[in-house]
Amino acid sequence: MQLGTRWSAHTEPPTAVPAILRPQIRAVEDLLAQTDLGTQPSPRWTLTWLEGRPIAELDTGVIVSLDASGAVVVRHDEDDEFA
Repeated sequence: MQLGTRWSAHTEPPTAVPAILRPQIRAVEDLLAQTDLGTQPSPRWTLTWLEGRPIAELDTGVIVSLDASGAVVVRHDEDDEFA
């Protein structure tokens, strides 16, 4: 069993966040900084695990995860493409 964690956008992710997700998390935060959603208070990420795969979800609904093949996927919780 793996426990999740939370952290604020635009801060260093905890060590529990896999390195493979970090570039896309940074890319989402860079885009976020260009919008009203990036203003204070900063949205927070939640890291959870499903079937052994990490899922990082931002309070805005953006999800960064791994698919079954191990590729990083960025999507919105309404299944809309984000990036």
